[in-house]
Amino acid sequence: MALRLARRRSSAVPPPLLCRWDLDKTYLHSEFETLGQLWRTARERGEDKVEVPGVPEVLKALRAAADRSGRWLGIYFVSASPPQIGKAIRDKLGLDGVPYDGIVFKDQLQHLRRGRLRQLREHVGFKLGALLRGRIAVPPDTRELLFGDDWESDPLTYSIYADLLDGTLGVERFTELLGRIGADPALVPELRDLARDLGGAGGVEHIFINLARRTPPAVLRLYGVRLVPTFNYFQTALVLAAEGYVEAGDVERVARSLVDRSGYTPRRLENSLSDLVRRQLLTADAGRLLAGPLRQADLLPAVAGKRHGWLRRAVGRLGRRPRMGSAIPRLPRATPLDYETILDRLEAAKASA
Repeated sequence: MALRLARRRSSAVPPPLLCRWDLDKTYLHSEFETLGQLWRTARERGEDKVEVPGVPEVLKALRAAADRSGRWLGIYFVSASPPQIGKAIRDKLGLDGVPYDGIVFKDQLQHLRRGRLRQLREHVGFKLGALLRGRIAVPPDTRELLFGDDWESDPLTYSIYADLLDGTLGVERFTELLGRIGADPALVPELRDLARDLGGAGGVEHIFINLARRTPPAVLRLYGVRLVPTFNYFQTALVLAAEGYVEAGDVERVARSLVDRSGYTPRRLENSLSDLVRRQLLTADAGRLLAGPLRQADLLPAVAGKRHGWLRRAVGRLGRRPRMGSAIPRLPRATPLDYETILDRLEAAKASA
């Protein structure tokens, strides 16, 4: 009976999965620190835009894995860029062969017409609205993966959203945070209503942050274990594989794209894998299981370097069957974050920039 139950459970269709992605610095290499860069970015055609290495392959892997398991998957982009560049973005996604279900843009011209210049650079309220509205449209048991970068406010925005869903961030405290952040006052009533309706639903599994600015991962510890900082999309793919969202063959395709198209070497990929084990985002067992096929495909060195101690520890446990899995703790509800300290640090960083 126990065996039959286990088989039935393993063959069950997983719950729906919703993946939300930022565009600039997360999917695309975008430069908009100056008005000149912003103007050039706005005028680019789809073929002019350059993706972050490996990201199209990760998106394709998520879709392929969901199709294999019969899992419903929604892939949506949320961008603070204006809808006027939408055609170029869609052209780029088409050129990359990326599967997606929708894109939400920020209507910046509306703020210009109304003279609300401050809202041109305040994106937290806009993105929270897009995330909350999108969540209402999917089944209650939906799981979520969020993908952003360390360039602006993605760790803060995604964490607030996840805490709202978990019910660890109440509506009144949420409203106070919106005021301190400077969110568009016109959005606040709707955001409060959405937060009230969705509070306690849960569902955000992980927040993947592409370290485009090379932010030291320790700086992001205030955001808790739900946030997963990665230096490249090979690392993202490894964690996704350990968590069962993609398969080892998908990781190989991501690694191959980085070697063939972006100048990565097997040693660099080995260092990326070792870094995940050192930061306890991947178990040594999972590292060894995922590394094996990559070594056979010549995507990792045939023998790990002496400084990769995680491999020696994994090999030392060959007397038992290795187990796949990430080393990220599983919590039924995340501990409420210290948003005052987070905002203090963000404001200090802006002041010193």
